[in-house]
Amino acid sequence: MSGGNWKEMFNAGCEGDLDLLRYHVLAGVDVNYAHPEFLSTPLVAAILARQEQAALYLIEHGASVDLGSEFDGVTPVQAARKAGLVRVEDKLCELGAQRPAVERRPASWLRRLFEPSAA
Repeated sequence: MSGGNWKEMFNAGCEGDLDLLRYHVLAGVDVNYAHPEFLSTPLVAAILARQEQAALYLIEHGASVDLGSEFDGVTPVQAARKAGLVRVEDKLCELGAQRPAVERRPASWLRRLFEPSAA
């Protein structure tokens, strides 16, 4: 990740700082990495923070449309639906993500820790 900082990129996505997000993406920071301290992807985090432009930028620059967040227990499409970001949900589906047939939220990592049958 030389030339960029993943944590700073992650926070830029959550805050909607497109200039800083763009800097790190163009510097080669992996948009599909889920840092072990965060257990989330930059795309899902930006979506849940309702940062539509940041989410669309990440999608346009290689963020996986299917890579979910272990911490939040949602896929990008589920996150977009939860956040009410219709444009983001439509873009994800246009690129091959499946719309959930039933609104069933996967168990979060915390719930799986305490309720093994929840997985």
